[in-house]
Amino acid sequence: MMRTTLCLATTVAALSLVSSLNLTNTARANDFPTQDIRLVIPYGPGGATDIIFRLISQEAERDLGVSIVPVNMAGAGATLGSRNVKDSRPDGHTLLGSHDTIALSKLAGMVDYSYDAFEPIALLTQTINIPTAHANHEVQSADQIADYVHENPGQVRFSMIPSSTDHFFWAQFFQEVGIDMADVRLVGYPDTGEQVSALMAEEIDFAMFNLPSGGAFFEDGTFRPLGVAHPERLDSLPDVPTLRELGIEMDHSTSRGIFAPKGTPQEVLDIIAAAYGQALENENLQSRIENEFGSVVRFLAGDDYLEFLEENEAALSAAAENIDFQN
Repeated sequence: MMRTTLCLATTVAALSLVSSLNLTNTARANDFPTQDIRLVIPYGPGGATDIIFRLISQEAERDLGVSIVPVNMAGAGATLGSRNVKDSRPDGHTLLGSHDTIALSKLAGMVDYSYDAFEPIALLTQTINIPTAHANHEVQSADQIADYVHENPGQVRFSMIPSSTDHFFWAQFFQEVGIDMADVRLVGYPDTGEQVSALMAEEIDFAMFNLPSGGAFFEDGTFRPLGVAHPERLDSLPDVPTLRELGIEMDHSTSRGIFAPKGTPQEVLDIIAAAYGQALENENLQSRIENEFGSVVRFLAGDDYLEFLEENEAALSAAAENIDFQN
C-alpha cells in the first residue's frame, strides 16, 4: 500500500476532526438531508477529479442516508459547473466538487469570483505534481532545468494548459529557480492527453504531470520524473527526490475539496463534512486514492480549510504576477 508519512499523519488528524464534527441532535432536527444530494463536477467523466469525487461520495452517502448524485458539467474552463452551484439554493442539496481551478479562473480573468463565493466544506485529497522530461532529454533532475534554459535561451519548450494548474506550476517554478519568462517558450495544449503525445514525440522539453497522468510512463521509462513537488518522497517513486531536496523550496499539488453555495447553514456544512471525513477513514478507499490516483488523503474542514484556501489563493496570486494571460 502506498502511504506517505504525511498521509498517515493527516489521516490521524482527520479522525480527531471527524469526532469534533459529530452529528448533533440539533443538526439532525433540521432533517437534513431531505432528498438526494447533487454533486456538480465541473469536468467530463473519467478523469482523476471525476473518479476521486465519485469514489469518496459513494462512501459518504452511507452516512448521509441519501444518494450523492455526481453531475458532470464541463465547459467554460470549469466555470460552467462552478457558476451553476454558486447560483443554486443554499440548502446543502447542491454541492461543488472542484479544486484550485476556482481561484485560477478568477486570476485568469475568466470569472469575477473565487473561493469566497462559496461555503467551503472540506479538503479531501491532494495530487502531487511532478516536473517531467522525455527519456532522451539531457536534463536528469529539476535542479538542472535553470542551467539548461540559460544555455538555450528562447529555445526550451514547456507545455501547459492555459490558465490551468500546470500554467501556474511553471510560473511558480520559474520564479523559484530564477528563470526569466522571456527566456522560455510556453506551448499551450487543450488537455493533458495532447501534452502526453507532445512529450512522447519530443516536441516539447518539459511538462508537469502527476501519477494519474504520468505514472505508467514513469514506470515503463518513456518519461523521466525530475522531482516531486511534495515535502516527502512518494512511495511509488522512492528514488525521485523532492524539489526541496534539490534545493528548490516549492511544494505543489492539485487540492480537491467540496463546496456549497454561499449562505448554506453551518449545521448542514458540518453534517456533510462529517460524512466525507467518515468516508476517508475507510482503508480500502484510502488505498485506492493513493495507489491508483497518486494522491494523498488530507482532510481539513472548518477554520482549518478556510486558512488553507487563503494560503492557497495567496500563493496562486503571487504566481499570477508572472503570467501574461493574453498569450
